[in-house]
Amino acid sequence: MLEFWAYMLRCADGSYYTGHTDCLELRLAQHRAGLGSDWTKRRLPVELVWQQSFATREEAKAAEFQIKPWSRPKKEALIASDWASLSYFAKPPSERPSTSLGTNGSGLSQPDRNE
Repeated sequence: MLEFWAYMLRCADGSYYTGHTDCLELRLAQHRAGLGSDWTKRRLPVELVWQQSFATREEAKAAEFQIKPWSRPKKEALIASDWASLSYFAKPPSERPSTSLGTNGSGLSQPDRNE
């Protein structure tokens, strides 16, 4: 049975690259050889930091296109499998509780930085 993959690489400059493929090992070798994409070619070396298999190419491609526009904190939550943070960063900033204002629901107020 053929598997398809969505994956994320961390580039040497700290940026993330998201892609999909039907052969993860081959695609990683291409990226590492500077053949994978212009983005990764200019940011070598690259490191695989996340991958997920899918039954169809369409599902893997849909995952790639869902993840690509995510913020850096949201991508890092996915990489860490930190589902609470992923859920938090999935909300628009206007709907997130503020930790600096002490409205994060923890009952603890943040110290005033001017004191």
